[in-house]
Amino acid sequence: MTAVLVVDDDPHLLRALRITLQAHGYEVATSADGRSALLQARQGPPSVVILDLGLPDLDGTAVIKELRGFSSVPVLVLSARHGSEDKVEALDAGADDYITKPFGLDELLARLRALLRRSVEPELEAVVRTDAFTVDLAKHRVTRDGADVRLTPTEWKILEVLVRNPEKLITQQQLLSRVWGPAYAKETNYLRVYIAQLRRKLEPDTASPRHLLTEAGIGYRFMP
Repeated sequence: MTAVLVVDDDPHLLRALRITLQAHGYEVATSADGRSALLQARQGPPSVVILDLGLPDLDGTAVIKELRGFSSVPVLVLSARHGSEDKVEALDAGADDYITKPFGLDELLARLRALLRRSVEPELEAVVRTDAFTVDLAKHRVTRDGADVRLTPTEWKILEVLVRNPEKLITQQQLLSRVWGPAYAKETNYLRVYIAQLRRKLEPDTASPRHLLTEAGIGYRFMP
């Protein structure tokens, strides 16, 4: 059975999530603070962690950083903080996805399933196919409607990072650092230009992209 560790200082939310997750077949452990959550994660490693940022003892971002010192377990951040800076900080610390309170249980369960799929899937195949285009990672080749799509080296690097992390939210800072280097981590205007170019070349409808999605103020997500 898939084990979920839910970390939140709201006892009503903890109870609601325990009931909901157990009803969907998950084994659920709960914690009301960061220190006990880290202890539980060490003693009985969960399959996934749902983590609130506003904990009474440690900030959730600090919990993520410490957790990443000994575990690669997927982390879904659950928080009432709506600012993009908090989201970016948590994601850059090692969180895998972020959902803001109040939230719909259907969305939470869908995000949870996506994280678990990625954690158990075998290494990404060399060829990634969508209904609009195909990316051959080994050959550095992109095709659309059977014809080659010519990408610049920078466009390819951005697309490769996104494609190698399907459904995962990649922050602007993560993309900039990987493509241009750490010195360019704040040059977000670079990304807007290149993402727009990639959409023109790959998306059937650039006004309503289906595969290269923007999370406003935070980053980008590739949906196969």
